[in-house]
Amino acid sequence: MKSRRFFLQKAGLSALALNLTPFNPISAMTQDIFNTKQDEKPLRVAIMGLGSYGTRVANAMKDCKRAKLVGVISGTPSKIEAWQKEYGIPAKNCYNYETYHQIKDNPDIDAVYVITPNGLHMEHAMGVAKAGKHVICEKPMAINAAEGKKMVDACKAAGVQLLVGYRMHFEAKTQEVIKMRMNGDFGKVLFFQGLSGFVIGDPTQWRLNYPRSGGGAMMDIGIYSINGSRYMIGEEPIWVTAQETKNNPEKFKEGIDETIQFQLGFPGGAVASCLSTYSMNGLDKFFLNGLKGFAEMQPSTGYGPIEGKTHKGPLTNPHVTHQTTQMDEMAAIILDGKKPLVPVDGEEGLKDLVIIDAIYKAVKTGEKVSLV
Repeated sequence: MKSRRFFLQKAGLSALALNLTPFNPISAMTQDIFNTKQDEKPLRVAIMGLGSYGTRVANAMKDCKRAKLVGVISGTPSKIEAWQKEYGIPAKNCYNYETYHQIKDNPDIDAVYVITPNGLHMEHAMGVAKAGKHVICEKPMAINAAEGKKMVDACKAAGVQLLVGYRMHFEAKTQEVIKMRMNGDFGKVLFFQGLSGFVIGDPTQWRLNYPRSGGGAMMDIGIYSINGSRYMIGEEPIWVTAQETKNNPEKFKEGIDETIQFQLGFPGGAVASCLSTYSMNGLDKFFLNGLKGFAEMQPSTGYGPIEGKTHKGPLTNPHVTHQTTQMDEMAAIILDGKKPLVPVDGEEGLKDLVIIDAIYKAVKTGEKVSLV
């Protein structure tokens, strides 16, 4: 799999050059990091985990106005060297997984974006918090709600913010639909459908390793439909039912879900019907229906432009790279106290984990699981 969502982004990222040249801190660091308005302090970010998605975030941050990439944390020295050259990272801001706690003594780093495998999120996020730095953690925030709660508590105790990489919360067309729902344009919402899936490749990758991933498609792609149902309907679900289909137990071993259909019930009467899978391509669709109208988005969560329409016509908001908007908005949240349209804090991430736990329980028991 060449990217974190190969079915959504077929074009691979260019390989980082390995033929390194000496790092020039003046031309790279000074020009890049402080290319902001004089009166706006940038959020200085280190990325932990330099894989394909970390690279995507780093490239997107080149166009940020408030967030700047200033450091890296990786267990692979060659990646650190390549990123130093590509992004102008000074040696003093480079760490590995044994030394990253030393960021406590580095005043040039404000926050760390944790983009390591799911099973490492809690350990890494709590380590960053203990070092006194703000935490941005890729979703899912942890592999279960118990771990997520520990992360929330640790960040509160350390006096740092915990944000989760919900890039769709800032995407323009998504926000347009949310605002229409808030304004009553759809009337009473009755139904949501979320389809999230792709055919996963390499069977040896960490996403198919239970201790690393905490699950299968649900943890990786199904969470989009869970989170989407909540922000599209505007309520928190009160019950869950779910059914699992596993056609390839050799590839999808114990604890790694291949396909799960799940249903969520909401207090206002709306029902969500969703599909999460690692065995079908082209599944990236949201549909919201109310008494007065509808919204349909396809693709709904992919890295490229989101496409959609409502009963009032097509959604025409211009596309901006999601991670660019995300990081600038997160800088405003941390530095300015800005309140986002949809929360991206640790409590928001914990809500999704509670639902995921309930879905897995419903699959195992075959029963409806209450969330209240």
